[in-house]
Amino acid sequence: MALSRALTLVESRHDNHQKIAVEILDRCLPFTGNSVRVGITGSPGVGKSTFIEALGMHTLNKGARMAVLAVDPSSSITKGSLLGDKTRMEHLSRQENAFIRPSPASETLGGVAHSTKESILLCEAAGYDLIIVETVGVGQSETLVREMVDFFLLLILPGSGDDLQGIKRGIVELADLIVINKSDGNRRSLAQETQRDFKRALHLFPPSTSSWTVQVLLASALKQEGVTDIWTEIQKYVEEESETITSRRAQQNAFWLDYRFRDLARSKILKLPGLKKELDRQKEQLMQGHQSLTAALRVLEQELQRHFSS
Repeated sequence: MALSRALTLVESRHDNHQKIAVEILDRCLPFTGNSVRVGITGSPGVGKSTFIEALGMHTLNKGARMAVLAVDPSSSITKGSLLGDKTRMEHLSRQENAFIRPSPASETLGGVAHSTKESILLCEAAGYDLIIVETVGVGQSETLVREMVDFFLLLILPGSGDDLQGIKRGIVELADLIVINKSDGNRRSLAQETQRDFKRALHLFPPSTSSWTVQVLLASALKQEGVTDIWTEIQKYVEEESETITSRRAQQNAFWLDYRFRDLARSKILKLPGLKKELDRQKEQLMQGHQSLTAALRVLEQELQRHFSS
């Protein structure tokens, strides 16, 4: 499939592949921007894949074409995905109008892969009108996905809000919708209690610049309960907050230029003659306890100044 091959080129770190990827992205750019971009995060075990499959099947029945960009934890040895969302979304992966692409997080923090932003554009150019980004799911650090989607959905387990002191702001105040998943059976009453806790907690947060009011909904993806209300809420946001989405996308583009430039600058700096050698020398000094971290950084700062002043 052409989309899969294009995504492989975008994900590659090889210089020749990157040159081809740039050309592909430039040609695709006029055909992008026409989708709804939804980020979904939550801690391991919250049922992200089951939830996405339930939401996906619901939207496909409504006539949507959807792509799922699933970011998996990575092996520290092979750098490949440890899991495989395609195997966990077995029913959805067989649908003609659905496309699922697992990608390893590798060394990228924030719950996304280094190429997820570009992958969204390629999926849009391929005609998918709903793009779902599923994050790794490691907790409060999953904030980078907020900088590449229109709508950010946070999945919570029943009982997660029983201690208000444990509700950290971070990722919670970034959410456009909070869903208490697995709210069925004997967990129903606990889920309702969690829902009340989060509703109270949201009132403590400062108001956002948007007029949008964050809701806390109950769902059971396994039993297909609450999915219709969630999709209705997403559609409502897209209709009511179109100006917010346009502004957010512009800000996201600026954010990613700055973010990627920092990475580029770091990689170029580490290639300066002698700097990598000095960095290794300072690491050895630290490991042997011969000097402090502050002293090592000072030496490296002086080395940088020497390079840029010459």
